[in-house]
Amino acid sequence: MTFQTTKKDGVTVVDVDGQLIVGNRQELKQKVLDELEGGERKFLIDFSNTGYIDSSGLGVLVSLSKKIREQGGELRLANLNEDLRTLFELTKLDTLFQISDSREDALSSL
Repeated sequence: MTFQTTKKDGVTVVDVDGQLIVGNRQELKQKVLDELEGGERKFLIDFSNTGYIDSSGLGVLVSLSKKIREQGGELRLANLNEDLRTLFELTKLDTLFQISDSREDALSSL
């Protein structure tokens, strides 16, 4: 599991490569919080290379969404596979997050 952070048109993009699970969720959280503390306010988490998110992974995404909103920022999620989309729908998290089909759509909405 790796998290690659890049900047694109004023947006901090985090690429998640692998599963987002209990063992690595804190690394993702810390990367985003460090950027937030550094003044960044627009975030995109790209799940193109992610096949699985466990409950602790969902929890960290909810926590990050709340913290980013509290700071006046925005968070988008992109490229969820069919299973992950279903997971977000079943847990009603699709109502909390703005989910885009592609990185480009997410970037243009920020």
